[in-house]
Amino acid sequence: MATYVLVHAAAVDSWYWGPLSAELRDRGHDVVAPDLPCDDESAGLAEYADTVVEAIGGRTGLVVVAHSFGGFTGSLVCDRVPVDLLVMLQAQIPAPGESPGEWWGNTGYGAAREEADRRRGVAGGTEEDALSLVLHDTPTDLAAEFVAGHQRRQAPTPFGKPWPLASWPDVPTRFLLAADDRFFPAEFMRGVVAERLAFEPDEMPGDHCPMLGHPKELADRLEAYRTEL
Repeated sequence: MATYVLVHAAAVDSWYWGPLSAELRDRGHDVVAPDLPCDDESAGLAEYADTVVEAIGGRTGLVVVAHSFGGFTGSLVCDRVPVDLLVMLQAQIPAPGESPGEWWGNTGYGAAREEADRRRGVAGGTEEDALSLVLHDTPTDLAAEFVAGHQRRQAPTPFGKPWPLASWPDVPTRFLLAADDRFFPAEFMRGVVAERLAFEPDEMPGDHCPMLGHPKELADRLEAYRTEL
């Protein structure tokens, strides 16, 4: 049995891990999916990692799955407790000394996103709602529930301080890219993974939240990574 530690993105709670958690528990695994202190003005990356480590407790056989902004936290957790595997799920990859706020400019996100939007016929500067931008491949009922009840105010505190590690944690790492994501376009993410992790990402279908739209396939992918160790 493994313990899957699921680290959510900014401005949301852990609810969206529900379908994936059910798939993993059906396969005999334990799941830890804490709510991070997104709306706490005093909480930075260290406190986010504290929250995850406290939720893990004495569990072992850890597989950390970090989504989106959760990449900054999940990688820190790997420096704090023994982790067997880190899976970056459409996640932001920090560089030493880089704050989350600097990540966007340092990676060239703005220009890449503008070009990806142009290719799909969206004019520059157009405001898209969550249903169109990050949940377009999510079942309608789940997308509506997510938007209605599980978005949270995001305090700016964790975006202002640098990611504190001197190098990537010494943990086997995989990157799983959601090929249909409009928020983090696939071509952009491939480049960031190649530059910062020096390997090619794997790809699966899905928007920014494949844990809602494709939980079974995601569980299959995670299990394949785990059994390859």
